[in-house]
Amino acid sequence: MIKESNKTSSKRNQSKEGLTVKKTGNFSEWYTQVIEKAEIVDLRLGIKGFITIRPWGTFMIEKLYDIFEKELQDKGHLPVIMPSVIPESNLKKEASHIQGFTPEVFWLKTEENEERLALRPTSETVFTPMFALWVRSHRDLPLKLYQRGSVFRYDTKATRPLIRGREFQWIECHDAFATKKEAEAQVQEDIDTTKKILYEQLGIPFLAMKRPSWDKFAGAEYTIGSDVLMPDGKLIQQPSTHFMGQRFSKVFNAKFKTEEDKEDYLYTTAYGPAMSRILASIISTHGDDSGLVLPFSISPIQAVIIPIYTTKNKSKILKYAEEILRRLKAHEIIAKIDSGEDYTPGWKFHEWELKGVPFRIEIGEKELRGKKFTLFTRDIGKKISASLIKLSSIRKLGEFYDKRLKTKADNYMKGKIVNCKTKENIKKAMKEGKIARVNFCSVGKDGEKCAEHVEKEIGAEVRGTLADKNEKPLGKCVICNTRANAVVYVAKSY
Repeated sequence: MIKESNKTSSKRNQSKEGLTVKKTGNFSEWYTQVIEKAEIVDLRLGIKGFITIRPWGTFMIEKLYDIFEKELQDKGHLPVIMPSVIPESNLKKEASHIQGFTPEVFWLKTEENEERLALRPTSETVFTPMFALWVRSHRDLPLKLYQRGSVFRYDTKATRPLIRGREFQWIECHDAFATKKEAEAQVQEDIDTTKKILYEQLGIPFLAMKRPSWDKFAGAEYTIGSDVLMPDGKLIQQPSTHFMGQRFSKVFNAKFKTEEDKEDYLYTTAYGPAMSRILASIISTHGDDSGLVLPFSISPIQAVIIPIYTTKNKSKILKYAEEILRRLKAHEIIAKIDSGEDYTPGWKFHEWELKGVPFRIEIGEKELRGKKFTLFTRDIGKKISASLIKLSSIRKLGEFYDKRLKTKADNYMKGKIVNCKTKENIKKAMKEGKIARVNFCSVGKDGEKCAEHVEKEIGAEVRGTLADKNEKPLGKCVICNTRANAVVYVAKSY
């Protein structure tokens, strides 16, 4: 449970300022104000691309870790702790991998004549050598592992807290299989994991997109990324999954004995949900002009109790607040009492709305006499009066609360994907913050020139084809006017 001093603090004075812009009017400034004033991050350390995540944000990231780790373990993954550094020789073994990541690598200075070490940008080149040591036969398979922690990438694009940085918090799964079929089934399982958590539990709609060949993960045979539309019309990539085939196992000589007693190379996959980026989508998708609107499932505090008292009835009201707190805890609801004397109840109301707490319980003399409480629900902004016995229903109300957030996010996405038959149609869609669905010549090498045209002339990206639906193109490529062989989605992105 989060504890907080009742004394005056600069922390509380900062959040009292409230938001000065509307989310729909200036999303960029709204986002900046929310993450700072709701005390999610602090940027004052001043290291480009690296941020301090404050307790309120850290509690949510830890909950996201817990949710993903439970799901992964339920699906047969085991946790490991791998080194944070990778020898340069390992990175160089897979040619396309090193070519893709070298510009983004942070190199550690070592002693003269020692091999350079890279702060891990990703970990295929440390997991696969261990697979080569740990897997001897088909009896050792499948081997499904994951680690949690930071990865480091020297990103030269504009950084944005939680959205794009040079260090981010994530889970990295690396799995080894005996057959291609099993490995590709894992890719589908990864998509299911993303859907179950990101969409079903956290209420964030996404498009599972098979990336074009020029935009796949460096070293993968193919990549499927989960794209979420942000309020400014840009897509942010959420968990992605990669089918590596036997590429990494061949360069690291990761072999095993098959059931037929023959040697073969492992088939491997990788899956990477970034907790920091997921938090950015939660903030951006569900927040409103008053601040955060947090899903009940990840809110650091699910119900805050605000006692409203005078000098005469203070002890009775606080005692009643403690009784309510005990009952909430008995029902496994994360709650706290804000009994600070230096702030008015109205001030506290605004602060906890800014921080996105799902439920606020107000108690004063009237509630005490009637053994009741007043319940404020953050997402709908309504108050109801209820008897003390109804405290047991707050967990169920929390489930309804999260379902409402999901429904609201689904409604927001309606009309956001538009069919575009011309370049002018695409430009219009981009100005309106939408996703363009277009006929395209190819998502292989032959389509790269048209993709470059989209990037240079329209300022958008070809994100790929739907991974969970086989859409057949009709007509010609919207760019080069040759026969279309794919239906792709075009959008701006972070």
